[in-house]
Amino acid sequence: MSYIVTLVANRQAGPLSVQDVKRAQALCGVSSAITWLSDGEAAEFLAPALPARDELRAVLTHKAVDPFFTKPRGRRKAVLVADMDSTIVTAETLDELAAFAGIKDQIAEITKRAMNGELDFKAALRERVAMLKGLSLDALEKTWAAIEFCEDAKTLVRTMKGFGATTALVSGGFTFFTGRVAEAVGFDVHRSNQLIDDGAALTGEVVEPILDKDSKLAALTEFAATRGVTLQATLAVGDGANDLPMLKAAGLGVAYHAKPVVAAEVTNRVEHSTHRALLFAQGYRAETFVL
Repeated sequence: MSYIVTLVANRQAGPLSVQDVKRAQALCGVSSAITWLSDGEAAEFLAPALPARDELRAVLTHKAVDPFFTKPRGRRKAVLVADMDSTIVTAETLDELAAFAGIKDQIAEITKRAMNGELDFKAALRERVAMLKGLSLDALEKTWAAIEFCEDAKTLVRTMKGFGATTALVSGGFTFFTGRVAEAVGFDVHRSNQLIDDGAALTGEVVEPILDKDSKLAALTEFAATRGVTLQATLAVGDGANDLPMLKAAGLGVAYHAKPVVAAEVTNRVEHSTHRALLFAQGYRAETFVL
């Protein structure tokens, strides 16, 4: 079975050279035509078999390149499902919220372990939310005011929407944030968990059932069915252990600057580049991006 090998360089680390692309081709045993999706940034070629990712990276002189491997047919996906925290926004919103309760380090340690699959996600979420009991709702607004978006996240969503894809933000975080992020970035729909409050402060509880890894996979399957496409026509992106099932099920699953447990199990990974790479992996040229 043949594959498209796409190489995407971090633009700040210098341009991707023709020589590097040819080195990758030599490793794959091919000398076919090179297609440039963005000069000095992204190039692709057809290979007869799936090369070893680490071996391919090793032959490149540019050390900030992300390789992607996709099948030639059905590269452009009809459905995008994205995680939010550390994937579309740069931070873990629950950790940032905890800063206003003076317990960010405690909460962040639990978050880190949960996202690396060391703790049960539901139990860890309940534990962290309980620690925020009594926190004023003003903290939510202050946390939102400091939120920053991952580089080119808006370009990813706007471009896929512009070409007719359904885009969904599905997060183990909270609706207070996903609603605002979805509107700012341009997602068609968002799903997440809901914090309970008494009108002035958080009660330390979350609405059940909790949206977890199984819920994310179910959402991916649901959105594909609604569009009338198979899972092969879907793209999922995330960074934590609760994203793994949907990343593995999607036609193109991408680990975005992911936790070790995720990076170890997902072949297509963004480690050096930005969300532009997810578009290049689908064969989009830079001049077609919706900025």
